[in-house]
Amino acid sequence: MKKDIHPSNYREVVFKDMSNDEIFITRSTVASKETIEVDGVTYPLVKLEITSSSHPFFTGKQKLVDTAGRVDKFMSRYGNRKKK
Repeated sequence: MKKDIHPSNYREVVFKDMSNDEIFITRSTVASKETIEVDGVTYPLVKLEITSSSHPFFTGKQKLVDTAGRVDKFMSRYGNRKKK
């Protein structure tokens, strides 16, 4: 490996999914002001809104989009605006 090309603050960090309180530990250089204790070890904490453990694509719990309802709503608002 080449010397002096890697960041000096590469360390273990806890990422926490705020929607389901799932945490995972990985190595990162991300800056964080908060810390959390996991299994007696203190790690920097990074809070995330959505991760693979809560994203609909990865969990298989996708919401069905009602496109017909959207079209009906549009037609009721704007309808056929042609002048006769």
